[in-house]
Amino acid sequence: MLTCPRCGGKNFWRLATGQRRCGQCGLTRKFDKTYWNSSKITPYWKGRLLECFCLGVPAYRLRHQVPLDLKTVQRWFRILRVAIYAHEMKEMKALLAGTGNGAPPPGEGILFRSDFSASNGRLALGIYKGNGRVFTVPISFAGEEPDARAEAGRLHVCGETMACALLDIRGNSVSVNGGTEARTGSGVPRDIDEFWAFTRQWLRHYRGVPRAYFPLYLKEIEWRFNHRSENLVRLIRNLLGRRASADSGLLRHEAPGTAHLRRREPRNVFTNQG
Repeated sequence: MLTCPRCGGKNFWRLATGQRRCGQCGLTRKFDKTYWNSSKITPYWKGRLLECFCLGVPAYRLRHQVPLDLKTVQRWFRILRVAIYAHEMKEMKALLAGTGNGAPPPGEGILFRSDFSASNGRLALGIYKGNGRVFTVPISFAGEEPDARAEAGRLHVCGETMACALLDIRGNSVSVNGGTEARTGSGVPRDIDEFWAFTRQWLRHYRGVPRAYFPLYLKEIEWRFNHRSENLVRLIRNLLGRRASADSGLLRHEAPGTAHLRRREPRNVFTNQG
């Protein structure tokens, strides 16, 4: 069901132009666009930029290589990341709900959040290994943060298949590096350790990630890690053929996962499992 990104309304009028108008706030636009059709760039340059994206070339390095404005390239890359984000979040939620082959991750005193919002200048991040893949999970702690977890950028074991970390918010950016000794704690699963090193390496290419778009970059890296031995161009082309959901953040001024502007209380998914 369609949801208005402005007011959350569910009732729409269908217009002769093919657009739909929200019956509550009057917002008018096409809600049935695919991700591929969400940009006016020619198909040729969409394909060329898509290949550059899969190779890991940042948008700023293409500003003199393509006959397109830098902001146009950045918006197309953001559309690609939104498509990846929507896919990865769907996969993650299915796993957490126990609908996949895995089970919800254990974690004593860990609360699962619905978005990647920060608290007290820090962002709590969980990394879960399940079904042969690695997922990043927005979390919070049930009580006060233990002293051992207070070191920014350091991974700590939260269960047999899960590790967590606190990331500092510095100005308008998220820092994942921490100190020189802030790497991983003892007992961190190998797959999670490799993913965290992979994440640090990829984020260096972007010369800082704005806080508002950090969830998009994080899920992009997660997707790259889980499919590092596959053809990324073919995979992302399949994602771009899907309809761009109205609540995915593509049609909204705020990025997906930055719902801290309208505060929500975390809900605990680690209790009442039996």
